[in-house]
This record gives sequence, structure tokens and C-alpha cells, in this order.
Amino acid sequence: MKRSVAGAAMIALVCLGAVESVSTDGQGGNSPGRSGCSVLPSWGELRSALKQARAQGNGGLNLDMWGTIVDRDGIVCAVAFTGNDRDDQWPGSRVISAQKANTANAFSLTGLSLSTANLYTAVQPGGSLFGLQESNPVDHDVAYRGNAANYGRASDPMVGGRIGGVNVFGGGLALYNENGRIVGGLGVSGDTSCADHNIAYRTRHTLLLDYVPGGVSGDASRPDSIVFDISYQAGQMPGASAGGFGHTSCHGYNANGNTTSSGFAASLPATR
Repeated sequence: MKRSVAGAAMIALVCLGAVESVSTDGQGGNSPGRSGCSVLPSWGELRSALKQARAQGNGGLNLDMWGTIVDRDGIVCAVAFTGNDRDDQWPGSRVISAQKANTANAFSLTGLSLSTANLYTAVQPGGSLFGLQESNPVDHDVAYRGNAANYGRASDPMVGGRIGGVNVFGGGLALYNENGRIVGGLGVSGDTSCADHNIAYRTRHTLLLDYVPGGVSGDASRPDSIVFDISYQAGQMPGASAGGFGHTSCHGYNANGNTTSSGFAASLPATR
């Protein structure tokens, strides 16, 4: 009897250890292999695509960028930057890029893609989604753990963790494979929010994950692109978005009352 009890106890401990191991792999450490990261771009592919996109004309301040990819469950798969070292980009934009990736993934579906830029108007006071930005907070333990020297590297401590967070200005896009199925999200940060969106759009296109089924932009060629339909009022801040999914201009308005950001958005590659 004593041997049976001892044996049962040993089996229980082994099983408990296995459960703890699975849980740890899913939430912490650099172990994305159990998640949907296996079907998403590698760190090297993300960095290469991000650098290509950043090198093009995107408006903004022409700054270096952070980029993050999450899988469909919100687990961080890769974090990269375009500069030579981590301090070539705004340090705060590392976590913002992860927030954007999480947001675009969390609020998009197989049939409907919502970029973070599309959420800008709806979360303003009086908007239909006001307060959304306070939901799903960032997991601080995932965001800031580990050695900062590894931030933006293949061994970034966020990789393998579920980051959370909601961000509601340009730079976050859902990722869709060749079957039109959503497989995760991409977040880009480090410049104006309009430039962030443009760079994210070009990065996703290079990664061949822009088979976008539909969105709210009104542009069939760019269904989840940024929308500039907030009315211009001389001498005042811009007013309401005509379609409810508008984003503020990052460059102001010209004499005709049109945003000078729209030209960059119109030049973005069409989705597949």
C-alpha cells in the first residue's frame, strides 16, 4: 500500500510539472513554437520587410521604427526594429507596436479587418466605442521583463508571451493568409501615426499577408486602410468623421480643407 501511494504521488508530481511546463511555454519565455507563430514570418523576415517599408516615402518624420507580430491568440511571435540598435527608435514605441498588433488582431475577423487607424474616431468621447482603449490592458510582466539588451532582437523577452493592450491610432493591421483567413496581427510604431500606418501597410504587403477580405475604408483596393474624412473647420480643430471610421491628419489641412496626409495613403499597395 505504501508503495502504491508513493507511486501515485510521484505520477501526480510528474503530471503537475508537465502542466506547468505547458503553461510556462504558452505565457512566458521565448517558446512560440506551441502557438500559431509557426505559420507567421520569422524575426528576420519581419525586420527585412520593415526596413524595406521604412525606406520608402511614408510622410512623417522619417524615423526608425519598431515592428511586432502576434498570432491569433495574441502571443508575441517576433519584435524587430529598423535601426542599428534599440535606442535608434523611440524606446516607448516597442510596447506600442505590440499593442497595435494585439488590437488589430483582437478586433478583426475572417470577414472584416479593422486597422487601429479605423478605430480612432469611434473611441473618442461620445463615440460608439468610447472606453475601448481602456479594455484588455497590457501585461506589464510580458512587456518589460528580461534583459533590455535583447529588445528588438530574435530573443526579445516579449516573444512567447501574451502582450494584451489596445491602441487606437494608425499602425496596426490584421494579417490574412492566401486563404483569406486571419492568422494574427502586425503593429508598427516610431513615427507619426499616419506614417506608422503607411509603413505597416507596406510591411504586410511584403510579407504576403494582405489577402484582406473586407473592411470599412470604402476603398475596395485597401479595405482596412486609414480614412481621412474628418471635416475641416477653419480656425478650429477638425470635426466629425463622415463615415465614423476616420483618422485625424498628421500633416494638417491645405487651403482647400483637404488633408495633406491622404496622398501617402492613396499610394499604398493594393491588398491581394
